[in-house]
Amino acid sequence: MKRSFVMTVTLLAIAFGFSALGRSQTAGWTTLFNGVTLGGWNRIGDVNWTLAEGAVQADKGVGFLVTPASYADFDLRAEIWADADANSGIFIRCQNPQQVGAANAYEVNIYDKRPDPAFRTGAIVDVARPLAQVDAANRWNVLEISARGSHLTVTFNGTRTVDVNDTKYARGPIALQYGAGANGAGIVKFRKVEIRPL
Repeated sequence: MKRSFVMTVTLLAIAFGFSALGRSQTAGWTTLFNGVTLGGWNRIGDVNWTLAEGAVQADKGVGFLVTPASYADFDLRAEIWADADANSGIFIRCQNPQQVGAANAYEVNIYDKRPDPAFRTGAIVDVARPLAQVDAANRWNVLEISARGSHLTVTFNGTRTVDVNDTKYARGPIALQYGAGANGAGIVKFRKVEIRPL
């Protein structure tokens, strides 16, 4: 009896330890998009955003989903699906949430067929070319962005594509993009968008 009690207590302690570890690893993360509603996002442009199967998707128009909140230093992670023709990305530290663009924000690009391939998928447009060539087409991808002061990093499916210092923009909203891609077409989907402010 005593032995089984000790074994039970030990197993409970191990289980509690793993549970606490799981909580600490996810501590501080906030869900920006939960797959159920677009509440908490401002729509800019004429994109036909729709909700389906836990994701938000679009295939027509040009525009953004923009957070009402502004962020300075943070870790961001999102899952994104884009077909081969799609033009998309995540814009961070947007200076004008009504007119988002690479000229007034950091554009982390998802665009395999970008006409100028220098800033294709995995790049920060006009700031940092990708350190490795990665493709987003026709699968779910994990995009991780870290902004710590002037230090910006981008990781795409576990591959570091950007590691750069730039001081143009210090804080601002975050925007998810749908743009007319190659041949004016493309499908883009986002899910599991989370942020951890630092």
